[in-house]
Amino acid sequence: MKSAIIKTLVSVVAIVGATGVARAEMIGLYECTNVGVVGEDAIGDQAGHNLISLEYFCTGVDGVIKGASHLGTLVSEWTGPKGTWISAVGVTRTVGGLAVTQALEGAGTAVIKDGKFIGVEAGGKAVFKFASGSLAGLSGKTYNWSSKPAPGFGRSTLELSD
Repeated sequence: MKSAIIKTLVSVVAIVGATGVARAEMIGLYECTNVGVVGEDAIGDQAGHNLISLEYFCTGVDGVIKGASHLGTLVSEWTGPKGTWISAVGVTRTVGGLAVTQALEGAGTAVIKDGKFIGVEAGGKAVFKFASGSLAGLSGKTYNWSSKPAPGFGRSTLELSD
């Protein structure tokens, strides 16, 4: 009996892994670039405690956002190499559609390679606060996001998934 239960569990895990049922569905993938000046303000209570603000522009390269443009603003609090998102909002525009996104939570870590800062790996949750036209199906949808550095200064990829 115990052997049969274990075989069944192993089979279910194998089927889920093979079919991808337990995997998150990708909503889309952006390629992004920081634009303008990145603001860095010392908070002043301890060394390495800073407020970072920046704007970024993304182009949708996969999923339902393929071909879309996204302009966003981010404010985050950093203590050394660890950051927490305070506020992030953005507007996505595509032919026949608009969407407004808002981060619900986020955290990141600075990525250092060969002693040089190359970007941030980050992730969190966000929501499509508004969506219309060809993006209307995203309205109210909460999603996970993850970002990692891409080649080139100030560049990153941003993946949105269920």
